[in-house]
Amino acid sequence: MKAKDFEQAFDEGADLTASLDLSKARRVLQAQKRVNVDFPTWMIDSLDREASKLGVTRQSVIKVWLAERLEASASNRAFQRINTNNGNR
Repeated sequence: MKAKDFEQAFDEGADLTASLDLSKARRVLQAQKRVNVDFPTWMIDSLDREASKLGVTRQSVIKVWLAERLEASASNRAFQRINTNNGNR
């Protein structure tokens, strides 16, 4: 299928799944890399209690909490840049 035909079919809301080679599809920035982290026993116990309350694994709690913290940190840096730039005008 030519790109022009593909774009037109997409714009018309057609199901293009059959036209795609999904075996080569990748999620951007979602590659996994294993790391080892040593935590004190009290922290593992607290993580396990939280995971049990939420009905998820310890690893899930760690991933979600780290993602939330990194997003908050990035948002805070962006906010600080905006405020700094507005103050320099």
